[in-house]
Amino acid sequence: MNSQLAILVKGELSRLNKYGVFSISILIAVIWGVVLLLVNSDFLAGLLPFVLFLDATMMSIMYIGAEMHFEKTESTISTMLVTPVSNKNMVLSKVLGNTIHNLVSSLLIIAVFFIAGKAGWTYDVGFNIFVVLAGVIIATSTFTVLGLILSYYQKDFTEMLVSMFVIAIFLMIPSVLLMLGVIQGEEWENLMLLNPMQAAQNIIIGGFPNEAGELVFGFEYFVSLGYILFGGLALFRFLAIPKFQDYAVRQSGV
Repeated sequence: MNSQLAILVKGELSRLNKYGVFSISILIAVIWGVVLLLVNSDFLAGLLPFVLFLDATMMSIMYIGAEMHFEKTESTISTMLVTPVSNKNMVLSKVLGNTIHNLVSSLLIIAVFFIAGKAGWTYDVGFNIFVVLAGVIIATSTFTVLGLILSYYQKDFTEMLVSMFVIAIFLMIPSVLLMLGVIQGEEWENLMLLNPMQAAQNIIIGGFPNEAGELVFGFEYFVSLGYILFGGLALFRFLAIPKFQDYAVRQSGV
C-alpha cells in the first residue's frame, strides 16, 4: 500500500468513527453476540454463518451508504476534487476502509462465539477461521463496491434503504430459503449460482465443516469464489471508478 492510499484509508476509518458507524456496527455485533449466547447449541451452528453472511453483505452496503450520505452533507467528496489524489485511490480507500471496519465487527461476533464455549479453535471442532475470514473479506469488499455504485444514483439515505429492501427481497431471501431447505433441488441450486448473495454465502459457509466434520470445497464453492472475486473486480474497474468522478462533480454543484 502506497503512502497516499494509506493516508486515505486512515481518513476513511476516522470518518467512519466520526459518523458513529463504528459504534453502530459494534453495537449490532454485541446484540448478535447476545443472541448467539441465548440460542440452543443445535441451532447455533447454522446461525453463526448466517450472521457473518448478513454482516458481510447487507450491512456492508448499509455502512458504505451511510458514510457516503454523511460525506455528501458535508461536501467532503467534492473538496477532494482539487487534491492530487486519483479517483482509483479514493474509491479503493473507501472499499478498504469499509472492509477493515466490517472485519472488526465479524471478528467480534466470532470472539463471542468462542467465549460462549460453543466451539474450539481447531478445524475439526468448530470451523476453519482462515477460510471463513477470507470469505468475509472478499464478500465485504464486493458488496462495498456494490454499495458505492448504488450510492452514486441515490438522492438520499432513504432511497438507499429502499434499494437495500429490494435487494433483500429479490436476492437475499431466496438465498436464505435455499439455505434453510425451503426451496430444494439441483435446478434451484444451479440457478442460485447466478445470485451474488448466494455466492457470498457459499464462500463463507465453505469454512464450516459438514455433518461428517470435514471441509468440502466443491464445484459450487469455486464457482462462487470466482463469481464474487472477479465480479467485484469488474464492478470496481468498470463502474465504481469511472462513475466516481461524475458523482463527485454532481456533489460540487457544477
